[in-house]
Amino acid sequence: MAAATRAPSRIFAAPRVEMDTRADGVIDLKSPVPLGAVDRCVGDWLVKWAAARPHQVFLKERSSPQPGAAWRNITYSEALDEVQHLAAWMLGAGLGPERPLVVLSDNSIDHALLALAAMHVGVPVASVSTAYSLVSKDHGKLKSIIRQLTPGAVYVETLPPFLPALGAIADMCDATVLVGSTEGSAAFTEAMVLLAEARKFAKPEAVAEAFAAINLETIAKVLFTSGSTGEPKGVITTQRMLTASQAAKAQVWPFVEDIPPVVVDWLPWSHCFGANHNFNLVLRNGGTFVIDAGKPVAGKLETTIDNLKAVSPTAYFNVPRGYDMLIPALRADKAFRESFFRDLRVIFYAGAALPQYLWDALIAMSVETVGEPVAMVSSWGSTETSPLASDCHFQAPRSGNIGLPVPGVTFRLIPNGGKMEIRVKGPNVTPGYWRRADLTENAFDADGFYQMGDAVRLADPAAPEQGLYFDGRVAEDFKLMSGTWVSVGALRVKALEALAPVAMDVVITGHDREEIGFLIFASPVGCRQIANAKADDPLPAVLNHPDLRYFVRKAMRALRAQGGGSSTYAARAILMAEPHNVDAGEITDKGYTNQRAVLANRAALVTHLHVTPAYPDVLEL
Repeated sequence: MAAATRAPSRIFAAPRVEMDTRADGVIDLKSPVPLGAVDRCVGDWLVKWAAARPHQVFLKERSSPQPGAAWRNITYSEALDEVQHLAAWMLGAGLGPERPLVVLSDNSIDHALLALAAMHVGVPVASVSTAYSLVSKDHGKLKSIIRQLTPGAVYVETLPPFLPALGAIADMCDATVLVGSTEGSAAFTEAMVLLAEARKFAKPEAVAEAFAAINLETIAKVLFTSGSTGEPKGVITTQRMLTASQAAKAQVWPFVEDIPPVVVDWLPWSHCFGANHNFNLVLRNGGTFVIDAGKPVAGKLETTIDNLKAVSPTAYFNVPRGYDMLIPALRADKAFRESFFRDLRVIFYAGAALPQYLWDALIAMSVETVGEPVAMVSSWGSTETSPLASDCHFQAPRSGNIGLPVPGVTFRLIPNGGKMEIRVKGPNVTPGYWRRADLTENAFDADGFYQMGDAVRLADPAAPEQGLYFDGRVAEDFKLMSGTWVSVGALRVKALEALAPVAMDVVITGHDREEIGFLIFASPVGCRQIANAKADDPLPAVLNHPDLRYFVRKAMRALRAQGGGSSTYAARAILMAEPHNVDAGEITDKGYTNQRAVLANRAALVTHLHVTPAYPDVLEL
């Protein structure tokens, strides 16, 4: 492939921004390029490609997670036909704007078709994290979500794994349980409906009438935030938010309209990035979406590798932990590396959290494989911004650049505690929270800007077109007893770089204390590697190995040697064998650690970490 084809200038729009700085230090940033035409609804994209490319494969998935399993494919025309039948069933079952569809299962073709069918006739769809159904012990967050939604139907792919969750919510609503598979039919009751039966529903005129009534303000989805500080919040997601976000994306990534996107993706549809950004990027531009049943966890990475060997993506999206696990496999397998990079125009990463060593490794491998660097890009946003608010549509010199506001979006940067808090306004921003007027009112300032709680900084105040860098959560930062502010986001990234490969994640402690501490979520694989331990050696014993303890202390000393004072390194640390607690909101499906939730849930361990003299399990400089 010619270098000119891959060059960022042929992939991205030129980075442009207007900056207005007020006397009080407040800065407004916006794109000078107006937002282009915004489509009426997501369903119009499906109708368009069913007519223009009826036989093109829209969705692909393996018949099982086993390597080499057969593919199930569905074309655009087949998808539209199924969507219309399923939409007819939903109308007949009494689903509507106040009785949404809830999906409890993981990503799948059936999940996609049900979500599209619901949106086709004005039924909000809520895809709920499987952690709340399959991992949680008390189902507390699932109960909260069902209580808020009052759904008309709840979908599960197979019954047996979901029976405890369904039992937990049985008395909370009168929703029909829609079941994908007859497996475990002994638990199937007359009150349940098989998906195969719903597919047979005739397509009455009511489906066409309901589809014609969809407009930009129609609620398409209710997506729930993690609720780490309370009950999960249902973010209202309108058709305008979804279509405006993709219109802006096409303006800053024009290559997606020239080269139909091919995306191999595992990111869960219970989160806005996998559902609203990645899935809709493919649908809006007539591409192919490969549903990856793998995940960046032990035992499931092999499934992702198998899928990437079979299908070469044009854009690849992952979280830092995913790249951390994928890079060794790419290094070890030349054929895999060549397949991965062959058609790749863009590697997308989570800019605030990608350690520089992972960025450097991906750049180096792309140069080695295709003769030039594949563009490494990022963006910034949240569920409330659907999620695209900024986009780094240029090759930044290093990791962490979240780019510039996309067309139609305005950023307001407000001085706050030594940082610049970022707020956002635009057609991509939610009108509020589902049935929570109080939360909605508190989410916006007097000028209508959504208050995210994040901080950013300009890469170069004299050249704002060089983009923004994420500067942590305003609420996460804290002061030491000396009065020195600790920038949690920046220190966490440096700590992960220094502690690789032993740390899966790091939580920063030290609020109102003399010094900083690290709670380190230990990587069993990385720790065993450093300790030269066997795979079946007990993890607590591995964490106490002298070689591993020496490695961690050496990493801590390296952070101190970088300079910057007491706010830039930890004086003590502890390696934790206990994994994240899902019920306590310590981690999301995407693998992000919630600092505040961990600190609250493990308050006793934080106290233990900072006791003087230190306990034997605490590592000191």
